[in-house]
Amino acid sequence: MRIADLLRHKGSDVATVPPGVSVAGLLDDLARHNVGAMVVCDDAGSVIGIVSERDVVRKLNERGAELLHEPVSAIMTTSVVTCEPSEHVDSLASIMTERRIRHMPVVSNGELVGIVSIGDVVRSRIAQLESDRQQLESYIARG
Repeated sequence: MRIADLLRHKGSDVATVPPGVSVAGLLDDLARHNVGAMVVCDDAGSVIGIVSERDVVRKLNERGAELLHEPVSAIMTTSVVTCEPSEHVDSLASIMTERRIRHMPVVSNGELVGIVSIGDVVRSRIAQLESDRQQLESYIARG
């Protein structure tokens, strides 16, 4: 299965945040969208970072509550690993596992077109295994 197929099923909505929003504002957005990470985009809509709940927790532990007033740009990951819709879910699963990435923005021609989480990848692989199992059972039943 390709990433494009996965996005067709899950949708292509991506919660984004500008780099100047405070960490407190980010937390509000994470809760409102019920997501664990947000893509940070500049005014032109280009991906310039990604920030997760884990980033916030770790930085809060280091810096204390004053972090809540700092901009998202102070804690975001700037070396964002992205994928393209044409890539296969299996290769994405390997990359996400090896690099310990939980959320990967999907970019096509420089434009953000979706986001894939490790949960999306796992659901996709389970669905593929179930489909394979059903096909094998059907094949065996036919003789």
